[in-house]
Amino acid sequence: MNRKGVLKKFSYFTAMCFMGLQSCGLLGIGGGGGDRGELVGVAGREGWEMVRPYGMVPIPAGTFHMGQADQDVPATQINYNKQVTIGPFFMDDSEITNNEYRQFTEYINEGSEIELPEGMSVEDLIPDTTVWVRDFTHHMGDPMMVYYWSHPAFDNYPVVGVDWEAAKAFCDWRTEYWNSYRADRGLFPMPNFRLPSEAEWEYASRGGRDMAKYPWGNPYIRNVKGCLLANFKPGRGNYFDDGFAYTAPVYTFFPNDYGLYEMSGNVSEWCEDAYHPSSYPLVWDLNPTFFDESIDQKVVRGGSWKDIAYYLETGTRSFEFKDSTRAGIGFRCAMTHLGRSSGSEF
Repeated sequence: MNRKGVLKKFSYFTAMCFMGLQSCGLLGIGGGGGDRGELVGVAGREGWEMVRPYGMVPIPAGTFHMGQADQDVPATQINYNKQVTIGPFFMDDSEITNNEYRQFTEYINEGSEIELPEGMSVEDLIPDTTVWVRDFTHHMGDPMMVYYWSHPAFDNYPVVGVDWEAAKAFCDWRTEYWNSYRADRGLFPMPNFRLPSEAEWEYASRGGRDMAKYPWGNPYIRNVKGCLLANFKPGRGNYFDDGFAYTAPVYTFFPNDYGLYEMSGNVSEWCEDAYHPSSYPLVWDLNPTFFDESIDQKVVRGGSWKDIAYYLETGTRSFEFKDSTRAGIGFRCAMTHLGRSSGSEF
């Protein structure tokens, strides 16, 4: 055999040895998992499906004009219009109720561990029932203080007397509670439950109607039959025209076009954002959220049973200190939707 033949035979032998080592995974450079050396991704990650959590509705991605939808009556100049884009997410179709929040408090009272903010105790998570007396001057709030949180008659009413930190702790617990269940069944974890951003809240409140003054549209607070469309204070000393002197059970009034109930009235709702009167020009125009840990004021949206119609408007901004509890402030949760939001599957 000549020199050329020997080299050809040696090259064939070398190639066969290399392929053998590679097939056994001994060379560590691919082809060891039956992928024939091709770029096919990592196996074993199939099975993901974005599940809609119980009690939540999908909010599709979109663009809207965030800010005042009518005249700025008190001349606050804190909510100039700004066009922004919001990604897809889920939102509770109603405010968190007393009985839903009770599931959380009973869980932590049984000794289950939950990571709390610094300086916060388990007792701080229990709704403050004294708000029914403390928030109002010369008001016989004792019956509400005694019964609103503890009595089953109010199980389906929105929880109040919960500060911003407690609302966030609820979201953290809800995340851990659901994902522990999923982990036990070998399922991928879902995104975290959280408070909605101010922009998400306003976008969801309008129900796909850009520049809508109220969640039901424009411009009135009564329907054609003269019935009030939310639970609020329509006039001085008048709390009962909507049928309820205080809060109303969730799902009492008609939902908006996204299927969200009581986005205006009943109770105001905590949002994720820190409150600053000049935050609108500062935040980005894609999923804007204003974070500032040095600011103790947090955004509150939607107006409550004790507020006038101005606070029910989708563009009206308000705030409360994060460690404050009020008889007119509750919350609902949001969750980021992973993947594309358009189409019937959403």
